[in-house]
Amino acid sequence: MSMLRLQKRLASSVLRCGKKKVWLDPNETNEIANANSRQQIRKLIKDGLIIRKPVTVHSRARCRKNTLARRKGRHMGIGNGRVQPMPECQRRSHG
Repeated sequence: MSMLRLQKRLASSVLRCGKKKVWLDPNETNEIANANSRQQIRKLIKDGLIIRKPVTVHSRARCRKNTLARRKGRHMGIGNGRVQPMPECQRRSHG
């Protein structure tokens, strides 16, 4: 396994995404390792050896479920109150 840190960094810059989103073909590591310029990275992207991974789904199902429960009055006990914008001692001195 050759070090592909430079290639991954260049690819993330060319693809305008984070390094986490860059996929380098594990079967073509030797060819990817030879690429050391942005132009060569663009060629590998065009050939399909480097791909931008799709955005992972961030489901709101749990949030919706909790919101419905809160409308019914659940999760609204004394320990689940909203935090004040400033501490109690500061509010006393400002007020």
